[in-house]
Amino acid sequence: MDDYNGFIESIKKKTGIDLAQYKEAQMKRRLTSLRDKKDFDSFASFFQAMSKDAALLDEFLDKMTINVSEFFRNPKRWEVLQTKVLPSLLQHQNRLKIWSAACSTGEEPYSLAITVQQLPKASQVSILATDIDKLILERAKVGFYTDRSLKEVPKQHLDAYFTKENVGYRIKDDLKKTIRFQQQNLLADKFDTGFDLIVCRNVMIYFTEEAKDILYQKFSNALRPGGILFVGSTEQIFNPGKYGLDTEDTFFYRKL
Repeated sequence: MDDYNGFIESIKKKTGIDLAQYKEAQMKRRLTSLRDKKDFDSFASFFQAMSKDAALLDEFLDKMTINVSEFFRNPKRWEVLQTKVLPSLLQHQNRLKIWSAACSTGEEPYSLAITVQQLPKASQVSILATDIDKLILERAKVGFYTDRSLKEVPKQHLDAYFTKENVGYRIKDDLKKTIRFQQQNLLADKFDTGFDLIVCRNVMIYFTEEAKDILYQKFSNALRPGGILFVGSTEQIFNPGKYGLDTEDTFFYRKL
């Protein structure tokens, strides 16, 4: 195997990013430029350095992907989810069906899985995680993250749900098993129904007002009565009644 293809294989094993799925000429040119800029004479030596240098790995990831996320983004809202929303949902039934829509590189569904593990009925919860980008989903399934994504993760959770590696952390298999990843186009595809909680955060900002209108109605239809829609900090719904929703808490909406 030549130097470049060996590098691609190593990156896939390490991060879940399959660079072979991109146009080779463009990708090789971009990576060669970054490697040369950092004064490495081979891709093998470049990878070895990234395996020991978190800052270099982060720079590489920034070049390769545009999806930026983090665990427990806006932690105060996650506290409300754990202490108020989820216990309220569990008061009325024994099993919860949860969906992380547009899950990107996986930080959100894994945050949900960790939060759920703190509940007394954790084994009776199913989590679906979807995204339109197949390559991003593959990376999410691998579950490898650098410190940048993990700044809001408490140490006890790092110890319990992650395995420490040289320049990052990897989700433990037991937690991975609680999530089902699936490709989905939010605008074009039909939604499953009967969800108790749908989490779709920091995604609506990329859509037109018309698309938002369609999606809020689709999300409402996908919730069971009493189910909750959890949106991002810049995505407050000012007319929730239009979609058969009512404000439960800041950025949380209950299906009527």
